[in-house]
Amino acid sequence: MGQQHLATEPGGEPVTVALVEDHQVVVDGVRSWFGPTPGPVALVAQGPTIEAVQGVTADVLLLDLNLNGTMVIDRVSELCQGGQRVIVFSEHEEPETVRAVLDAGASAFIGKGRATRESCLETIMEVAADRPTVTPPMAQAIATDERPHRPQLSDKEREALLFWFQSMSKASVAARMGIKERTVRQYIDRARVKYAAAGRPAPTKEKLLVCAIQDGLIQPDEVTIYTSLAARTPQEPR
Repeated sequence: MGQQHLATEPGGEPVTVALVEDHQVVVDGVRSWFGPTPGPVALVAQGPTIEAVQGVTADVLLLDLNLNGTMVIDRVSELCQGGQRVIVFSEHEEPETVRAVLDAGASAFIGKGRATRESCLETIMEVAADRPTVTPPMAQAIATDERPHRPQLSDKEREALLFWFQSMSKASVAARMGIKERTVRQYIDRARVKYAAAGRPAPTKEKLLVCAIQDGLIQPDEVTIYTSLAARTPQEPR
């Protein structure tokens, strides 16, 4: 991708990033990606632990998995369910590790060993815009997945799809799940990416529903028309 594609729109705000990384040399390297401000991406917070950047508003959280000798894979789900867009940035590129963080809800995985400045910036901006992206470690993890051939959807991805299939708008799904609408869009897009990677593209809602039913991820009797409480008449049971 050329440099011109990284520019912000005229008058647009930069994508903001919080970095969780405990090695200063890596912090300095990431900081160098963004260059002088103003630019398309800005590092607004950095710390050696997740707690060090909590409370900071950022479009994307760039997370190292090995912090002070402790793997924090188990924290990814917590962060994602809190509405944070998480990009894992790690040297631990084993397919099982990549699959674990993706199943936990991470938006993308960047491998420290082979990532370039431009590929990293592109991934950050795609994730910030809630567009699905597949990096080389993600592609490898999907290609080597020996679990049953159907795509593995996380519980949250399946729940978002089910409510959406029940003719709920994405805004209604977000309200029902207690999450942000962009997170709902992310769950749906991630399901589409997984099906495309499995050789079964599902570009429409109808095709995605068919695939999910074929794979047993959604049962046909679950896909009922949702009626909100506000829309019910006083005679209807609540």
